[in-house]
Amino acid sequence: MSAIAGKVVAITGASSGIGEASARVLAAAGARVVIGARRTDRLESLAAAITAAGGEVRVRPLDVTSQAEVVAFAGFARQAFGRLDVMVNNAGVMPLSPLAALRVAEWDRMIDVNIKGVLYGIAAALPIMEEQGNGQIVNVSSIGGHHVSPTAAVYCATKFAVRAISDGLRQETDRIRVTVISPGTTTSELADSIGDPTAREAMEAFRAVTISPEAVAAALAYAIGQPDDVDVSEIVVRPTASPH
Repeated sequence: MSAIAGKVVAITGASSGIGEASARVLAAAGARVVIGARRTDRLESLAAAITAAGGEVRVRPLDVTSQAEVVAFAGFARQAFGRLDVMVNNAGVMPLSPLAALRVAEWDRMIDVNIKGVLYGIAAALPIMEEQGNGQIVNVSSIGGHHVSPTAAVYCATKFAVRAISDGLRQETDRIRVTVISPGTTTSELADSIGDPTAREAMEAFRAVTISPEAVAAALAYAIGQPDDVDVSEIVVRPTASPH
């Protein structure tokens, strides 16, 4: 973990789940973390815990559907610590439903957060990293970005898109590391946004076996902790007992 110490890591969607766990794990490894989300009360509680444990952290309110806010978030990280080494585009939503339910507003929300939010994160971090001459962008996809399930067509499409965008970016740069983390079922609040009863029932069965967000954070830390000339392009991490 020595390669993580001193790195400035900005994390979106850091108020819970994988984002929160990643902030804790990376700060414990010596990273200077900048955490963003809409729920600022949770961010402040997380920051207090990180500080009490001896870590360095800064807090910034963030809605990833606003490009201006994401640009300001990346700029805030550089202003606070002088540089931006890693941008973790983690924020995501998962209001699943059958396509026939026509929950178009939920489709729009997933596209805005899961795809455009990642693109905004890339657009905000890339100029800073190009100017520095190095950096790393970590995008959180899902096993839903590898195969499609009923009620999850739009969600899976957004996560396939994250993988496509990430691989395109990786091929376009020889100075910026690009990593995709694809978690399997993970203990989090992500499924709480499912309003469709059919999808909620299916997800309850799907999530019978989960891993902790800390397990995903450890995978993320592994990728960040590699030497600068080593790019861990993708990690799939899921429960051992998962059939999916």
